[in-house]
Amino acid sequence: MMKLKSFLFLIGCVFTANVFAQQGFPFDNEIRAFKHQDSLSFPKPGGILFIGSSSIRLWDDLEQRFAGKPIIKRGVGGSQLYQLVDYFTPYILFPYHPRKIFIYAGENDIADGKSANFVADEFVKLWTMIHQQLPGVEIYFMSIKPSPVRAKNYAVVAQANTLIKAYLKNKPKSHYVDLVTAIYKPGTTTPDSSLFKADYLHLNPKGYDKWQAVLQPLVK
Repeated sequence: MMKLKSFLFLIGCVFTANVFAQQGFPFDNEIRAFKHQDSLSFPKPGGILFIGSSSIRLWDDLEQRFAGKPIIKRGVGGSQLYQLVDYFTPYILFPYHPRKIFIYAGENDIADGKSANFVADEFVKLWTMIHQQLPGVEIYFMSIKPSPVRAKNYAVVAQANTLIKAYLKNKPKSHYVDLVTAIYKPGTTTPDSSLFKADYLHLNPKGYDKWQAVLQPLVK
């Protein structure tokens, strides 16, 4: 039986490699790395999946901040929400059968010139896919952050967040998580630049402290 499982896994790896090569798969090296990691130690079902772009990938101490919880971190640096929908779910989402999924994506789509409606529509596609494939899972959309270096996008970011929040309002096992106000300067509606790295795009440890405070009651 073990030989059969090993053979089937090898066939799956070859098939995956061929798919990546043929389709111009985005961020294929990162996805391959995750699948290699899975081949060495596959996460147990019922974990808590954090998935999305570099704000997840660069959260270096995510697992330590939620110690004792079955965290699965699958951030793909620079990725867009539509790529999660079109490419990544069969590889770094559905196979894990998590009980909770925290999603941070959409910021890079907007930076690439896509509209708030496009981002919201892509999220609706993703929510529908997850709900169909994993109907019992709890879905948490982590609101798109207004990054100081992308100040020109603030209005689009706010609109996308509003659309997704409204969509999730009456959806089962679905939650909009407001992480935007957590990083505002006190008494203002602008992000506190001291919570960001020098690139003013990615959070620093103090910024992740703010996120953790909001997420702590949800990651359980």
